[in-house]
This record gives sequence, C-alpha cells and structure tokens, in this order.
Amino acid sequence: MAFTKNLNLHRLKSPSIIPGFGVTLGFTLFYLALIVIIPLSGLFFTAATVSWGEFWNTVSSPRVLHAYKISFGISLLAALINTFFGLILAWVLSRYKFFGKRIIDAMVDLPFALPTAVAGIALTALYSPQGWIGQYAEMLGIKIAFTPFGILIALVFVGLPFVVRTVEPILKDMEKELEEAAASLGASRFQTFRQVIFPSILPALLTGFAMSFARGLGEYGSVIFIAGNIPKISEIVPLLIVVKLEQYDYAGATAIALIMLIASFILLFIINWLQKWASDDS
Repeated sequence: MAFTKNLNLHRLKSPSIIPGFGVTLGFTLFYLALIVIIPLSGLFFTAATVSWGEFWNTVSSPRVLHAYKISFGISLLAALINTFFGLILAWVLSRYKFFGKRIIDAMVDLPFALPTAVAGIALTALYSPQGWIGQYAEMLGIKIAFTPFGILIALVFVGLPFVVRTVEPILKDMEKELEEAAASLGASRFQTFRQVIFPSILPALLTGFAMSFARGLGEYGSVIFIAGNIPKISEIVPLLIVVKLEQYDYAGATAIALIMLIASFILLFIINWLQKWASDDS
C-alpha cells in the first residue's frame, strides 16, 4: 500500500512533456475567449444598442424571413442528403478495394481544398442555362442555377466530406467479427446493419450531419454565384448581412446575424444532445 502511494506521488512530481493542467487550462480559456467569446460578445453588445422596435422590424421583414427559410431549410435538406450518401460512400471506401479507389478518396477532400468562389463559378458553369448540364435540364423544363435547387447542389457539394471523413474511421475500426457472429446466428444483412453496425456509427453519423449542417448555414462563396441572389427566391442570410454592411446598416446586419447565431446555437445544442443520447444508447 505504501509502495503504491509513493509510486503515485512520484508520478505526480515527475516532469511531463506537455505543461501541467493549470497552464494548459489557462491557455485554453484565453484562446477560447480571444477567438470565440469576445467576438460573439461584441455581437450581443452591438445588438443591445438597437431599440426593440428597430430590431423586430429588421428581423421580421418578409425579405429577411424568406432568407432565413432558404438558409436553414436548404442547409438541413443538404445535410440529410449528405448523411445518406456520405454513409454509402464511407462504406465503399472503408470496406472494398477497387481500381481508382485512391482517386475517389482524394476527390472527396476536394471541397476542403477548393476555394469556395472557384466552386461557385464551376457549379454555375455546369448548371446555368448555357452550361454543360444546365442546358439539357432546361430542355426538360428544369431550371437549376439561380434557384433554391442550385443552392442545394452547392451545399451538398461543400458538405459531403464532413460526413464521409467522420464516419469512415469508425467503419474501418469496427470489428468484422461482430458482423460474422451476427450472420452465423442467422441474421440477415439488413438486421446485421440495423442492430450491429448502425448503433456503432450513429454518434459519428450525427456528428457528420451537424458539421455538414453548420457548414451549409455559413456557406457564402460557393452559393452566391449559383443562387442568383434574387430577393424572396434565392437569397441567403449571409448575403443579406453583407448587403446590410455595404449599405452601412451595421445595426441591421447585427440584428440578422444575432438571430442566426441564436438559432444555430439551439440547433447545435439539440444535435449534441442527440449525439450524447446515441453514445449512451450504444
């Protein structure tokens, strides 16, 4: 007993490669305050200088409400699409070997490296009425560019890697013996996926969904080119904030940004709670 106590005391006193708890915690709090808390606090303080009537008139105008509907609605839809197809893509990349796998694996990361403006121009060139794909869609009566459909395509493009790169490591580390045991007990492929695989990857899947959704809410560069930015049709909230700033309406820009910030916090809190619930369940 005394030997164990002395050993633990020696470990506490022995030097560590990284700084101790006090230093690392202090640096973490300082960095978090400098990068996150102070800028967000400035947003709240600036919004507090606006009268309630002016604030309400700004955030409840029909143009702003429609922009919120476009940003949150299409971001949510894009995140759901990315969750479904990202899971399939992560499964293929983690479970199968085939010719060209490395090329496809590299292409998944392309939206990470590609400047958003370049992505927006490329998507517009493809899906505009004169584009390679858009011209044929136009012949079928389908308009893609300069509509909410174009915004959806842009958000799916930029958000897909978040799901793939979150789920893929979990699938690679998963023990295949569990699947083989389920199969030996007579479980079908669907039952094996639903009862063995899906509970294990659900927390990662929810994380990928949350990251894809958050990226969609804040996306600007790749959207403004293909959206057309038509008020009450294809105008997103980040663009409205920029428009307000260009008009030197700092109070209006702050009010719109504050509503978006609060809504994002609430949605991300719900998603984090779902992640914790899924982790506890599994």
